[in-house]
Amino acid sequence: MKNAKINLSIGLVCLVLGIMVAVQFKTVKTNLGPVTEYRARELASQLKKVTNERDNLIALKNELEKKLHEYEDAEAEGNIAAKYLNEELNKSRIIAGLVDVEGPGIIMVVDDLKFSENYNFNIIHYTDLLELVNELNAAGAEAISINDQRIISTTEIRQAGLHININTVKFAPPYTFKVIGDPKTLEAALRMRDGIVQRIENKGVAISITQQQSVVIKKYDGVIEKKYSRVVKEGEVQ
Repeated sequence: MKNAKINLSIGLVCLVLGIMVAVQFKTVKTNLGPVTEYRARELASQLKKVTNERDNLIALKNELEKKLHEYEDAEAEGNIAAKYLNEELNKSRIIAGLVDVEGPGIIMVVDDLKFSENYNFNIIHYTDLLELVNELNAAGAEAISINDQRIISTTEIRQAGLHININTVKFAPPYTFKVIGDPKTLEAALRMRDGIVQRIENKGVAISITQQQSVVIKKYDGVIEKKYSRVVKEGEVQ
């Protein structure tokens, strides 16, 4: 579009100048008869001037086209760089748990069918949940949540009486795991012989695992504060 506008403008200028020269020659021929030597020199000088102006316009056109190509190349390179940075940023957000994510995976429910707050005993311990999370990570899980609490690097899973705290929120059974990753690999890792699921089930805990083609995991909605850590620049640490 920009090239077309530039070419059109230059074309119009050249057309006007050409018409002016033609009209001038015709006027001289009509009104003055034969062209005198002086008049011929004057016309030749004007023609040279017009020719120079035309050449200058062509040079300007070429310069503008060159700059336009440079701008287009820079924009293309900028778009590629911006796209790359955006992809890397999205990967970092996923790893940090700061965005909702969706993908294939599994849904696992860990339940104590006998649980009661009036019964002072809980057969599901926080270490069971931690072992399940560790096994899922080892099996290539890309995102995990428990009862819609996104598991991130700062997540705490700890016992709080008969309940278990996850991201400072208190929960009681059942515990619903949502996991994104290869469904078959995730379930196989959990159900391996003498593996974590078998050991927990032997305590009387009911565990169900279903493979899903689409699992949606919500982002971490807490506040992440870093008071003491800072990025180390290259060359600062020996």
